[in-house]
Amino acid sequence: MLIEILEKRNAELTAQVTDLSDRLARLERAVSRNSGNSGMPPSADDLPGKTPPVPKPKRGDGKRRQGKQRGAPGAHLAWSENPDNTEPLFPEGACGCGRDLADAEDLGVTASHQVIDTPAVTATVTQYDGHAVACACGKVHVPAPPAGAGEAGTVTYGPNVQAWVVFLLVMHHVPVERCADVIGALTGIRPSDGFVHSMIARAAKAVRGAGMLIRALVITASVLCADETPLRVGPGPKTRKKYLLVACTSLLTYYFLGGRSMKTFDAFVFPDLSAAVLVHDRYQNYDAIPGVLHQLCTQHLLRDLEDAAQSYPDAIWPGQAADALRALIHAANTARDKGLAAAPDDAIAADLVLFRNAVRVGLSEVRRVPGAKSKQKPGRMLLECLQGRENDVLRFLTDLRIPPTSNQAERDLRPSKTQQKISGRLRSETATRNRYAIRGYLDTARKHGEPVITAIRSALAGNPWMPPLPA
Repeated sequence: MLIEILEKRNAELTAQVTDLSDRLARLERAVSRNSGNSGMPPSADDLPGKTPPVPKPKRGDGKRRQGKQRGAPGAHLAWSENPDNTEPLFPEGACGCGRDLADAEDLGVTASHQVIDTPAVTATVTQYDGHAVACACGKVHVPAPPAGAGEAGTVTYGPNVQAWVVFLLVMHHVPVERCADVIGALTGIRPSDGFVHSMIARAAKAVRGAGMLIRALVITASVLCADETPLRVGPGPKTRKKYLLVACTSLLTYYFLGGRSMKTFDAFVFPDLSAAVLVHDRYQNYDAIPGVLHQLCTQHLLRDLEDAAQSYPDAIWPGQAADALRALIHAANTARDKGLAAAPDDAIAADLVLFRNAVRVGLSEVRRVPGAKSKQKPGRMLLECLQGRENDVLRFLTDLRIPPTSNQAERDLRPSKTQQKISGRLRSETATRNRYAIRGYLDTARKHGEPVITAIRSALAGNPWMPPLPA
């Protein structure tokens, strides 16, 4: 009887130890998450209790200097052969001999200096007086009011002030009150907070037509990057968070605010895609989109391999797979720079062998947890993905139009995180949708080389910039 009691108690303690060991493993894994082995942002690496990422190996000989690198585009103050203004400078005062230098002989220019500056901005009030004229036939004609003017007898802010407001609010995340203060400091007139806030809705309405065209061009693109990020939207701390989705190319940006459910994905551009290649992380909803090909983001895969290297410190396969994948990405970039359509077989053959062998070894070392419904280890899930979805992992080698990473989408989403850090949350869903409708329009204009301020001013004047149609 006593033995049975002890055996039962021993079994209970063993189960408890197993459960606590699993909980400890999960907690240790959560604490070890950083920007080097997960999707966490680098800004969270120095939070209390966080394990910093392993330093990346230095490129080349490790002596690369900081700042601009060789071959990268630079910026400098270039000498202008045709300056806007030329002002002669002459010595003033008297010579040591007592003669006035104003009467001295001009010997010509000995030195020139160019200074680039902007004129001091001061708001001016312009009154437009509309005159009625009578034709000889007796018909009376009146002129149209200037663009952006309100009703007769009212005062409005002009397109330049409006464009600066939208520029500061949307592109630089300046809060409403501070935006009004900045405009006041720059121009001498401080608009009301209500006017500043109202410009979000007004600008969103002005770019609606351009946004529809951008959406259509995104749908017809052959290669798209996609991503999503959580966003705090709505009043109060208990408001359920939303997700900001983006579908983009190097020339187009289109946003959508919703959830992270398949319902939101179906309401976005995804159901309208046909035979496009979608570059994304391994979030399951992307795999449920019909009619598209996939390119899994290799940057996410490399972070997962770094996580595997830390989880299995004695294993060789994580490092070998990561090194081979980086070499394949380099080979694709080199071939793209040469204008090739695909990476040459002879340039990737050896690294493909290394990559596949690393995956096979990993699968032999990291066994599946028994049971059809058992949760598998992250390392095992990664290896099964690398083997079972090799075409989706390495598709960028066969078509160099396909980027190996979804970095473009992450770059287009990054401003939303900056906005959230500044404001904490966006209080209105409607205003947030309007904000990112404007942002998508301006990002697309910027990618095409159009000055952002010009694009805003044109839209507010009723003539928005439109992206060119593909040839």
